[in-house]
Amino acid sequence: MNRLDVIEALMHKKGLKNYLEIGVENGHIFFRIKSTFKVAVDPKFIFDASRRFGKSILNPYNLNNQYFEKTSDDFFEQEAQQVFASKKVQLALVDGMHEYHFALRDVENTLKYMDDDGVIIMHDCNPQTAGAAGRFENWEVGEWNGDVWKTIIHLRSQRPDLNVFVLDCDQGLGIVTRKKPESTLNFTPTQIEDLTYDDLVRNRTEWLNLKPEGFFYKYFGLQA
Repeated sequence: MNRLDVIEALMHKKGLKNYLEIGVENGHIFFRIKSTFKVAVDPKFIFDASRRFGKSILNPYNLNNQYFEKTSDDFFEQEAQQVFASKKVQLALVDGMHEYHFALRDVENTLKYMDDDGVIIMHDCNPQTAGAAGRFENWEVGEWNGDVWKTIIHLRSQRPDLNVFVLDCDQGLGIVTRKKPESTLNFTPTQIEDLTYDDLVRNRTEWLNLKPEGFFYKYFGLQA
């Protein structure tokens, strides 16, 4: 199971349509989504107008796409209120800058415009090596997940209005919904800042509320 599988299942079986993607890059996920309301946010798209046109032929839903080539912070400050004035976000993929405070702002800003039954999917929540979990300036080769995992801990500690867990697949898919949490943590933001990858390794399952991928179907009442 990967993030596209999760998105498509929630769209097709739960009827969640209005889609926001933060961190689009070349559009390998975004262009495949079938929704008449899709919003793409990235400071630098890795595609041009001809690729947009080609993707619209392959998937006519792409004809209605809205593109915002700017940082997510600027998008929420300058554009979001108008973009979501008549349609709230029902499904969002947060896959932008893979650092704690960036990811946290993306989630909290998305929540301001999200439908009560909406779902946020966060990528890169379960790094498997210290190198993958380090800061961008120290990253050399292989996957880079950054410290998005700290965002999960923050939400589980500071947002009692949200249920947050991580599916153990596709480098860790964080799932955020407006439901009573099944369990919470008790970290302050200052304590979270000081956590290390070794701390995560020792407490991975508890802190991430880590679930097998099959839990996704049970949680949302879907058939595998």
